[in-house]
Amino acid sequence: QVQLVESGGGSVQSGGSLRLSCAASGYTYSRYCMGWLRQAPGKEREGVATINTDGSTNYADSVKGRFTISQDNAENTLYLQMNSLKPEDTAMYYCAADSASGMCRATMPPELYNYWGRGTQVTVSS
Repeated sequence: QVQLVESGGGSVQSGGSLRLSCAASGYTYSRYCMGWLRQAPGKEREGVATINTDGSTNYADSVKGRFTISQDNAENTLYLQMNSLKPEDTAMYYCAADSASGMCRATMPPELYNYWGRGTQVTVSS
């Protein structure tokens, strides 16, 4: 059974940093495109960053230069390092896995992901 469990969210002031983690189990982690997405209240879920099976990464324009996605294949863990956080980054952050779409870009439709975690809340105050 596939499980994705996020952690690392919290409350920080504008300009601060957080590192999110996503522990994956129940499948061959390195064979899936992995992504971080977020959803703010009243807004649609949006892609933040993806990392493909070859290690290539892709970011939403809104986070380029501030966020870094990475993974530890040996530990089946996905990370999102978030620096220079802004109030508009406030959202529930989800990790997700995609086994089949072949897209693996931050802009890919969320419905293409096969598996989802339950999310971790990030709140940035001004």
